[in-house]
Amino acid sequence: MNRKNSWWAVATTAFILLWSPRDLAFGINGGRERQEIARLAELTHWKAGTIVADVGAGDGTYSFMTAQKVGPAGRVYATEIDTEKLQQLRTEVTKRKLDNIIVVGGTADDTRLPSSCCDTIFLRHVYHHLTEPQEFNKSLVRSLKSGAYLAIIDFPPSPNSSLVEGVPKNRGGHGIPEKVMEDELTTAGLQVEKVIDDWSAQDYCVIFVKRSTPE
Repeated sequence: MNRKNSWWAVATTAFILLWSPRDLAFGINGGRERQEIARLAELTHWKAGTIVADVGAGDGTYSFMTAQKVGPAGRVYATEIDTEKLQQLRTEVTKRKLDNIIVVGGTADDTRLPSSCCDTIFLRHVYHHLTEPQEFNKSLVRSLKSGAYLAIIDFPPSPNSSLVEGVPKNRGGHGIPEKVMEDELTTAGLQVEKVIDDWSAQDYCVIFVKRSTPE
């Protein structure tokens, strides 16, 4: 082995050793996802024991990283409406022995989360797929504790893009205008806490809070 190849082998081995087995299970290329979870955790004040819901969890990437962030004392609800994805999520949770993740089967108009269960709920690239946003938003608000946070990460529609099938026409294409989403969720009873227009690439992030209802 020449000097160049020897150096490369040593450097590669050292790089791999910096990652824990759990990191490797999540994939070395998960830097963007980890950065997003870290930002969400900071903005919505996660700590050990925080209860978070990942609504529209997909393959579970963000749910698994959230579970690591909130620790064994915390809890993560990973919701999905697609039956195949639900089964894959349950299989992966069991395989990884993630006792702090609960997989929940939702519907188009209901998260099916327990009432007042969550300190934070987040939807990433999910809101623009909602076909019944008014009813779905009611279920989101119901599942938040008083003072809890809802984070919506989404993107504005591209010009001439096609609507997702079944969604309201005011989306204007594939995506959702930030103002439209804000209006719908404030109508549902939430207040805008913070807006990050340059979340990543074309994405924005809006943080809402559920204020205590006066007696």
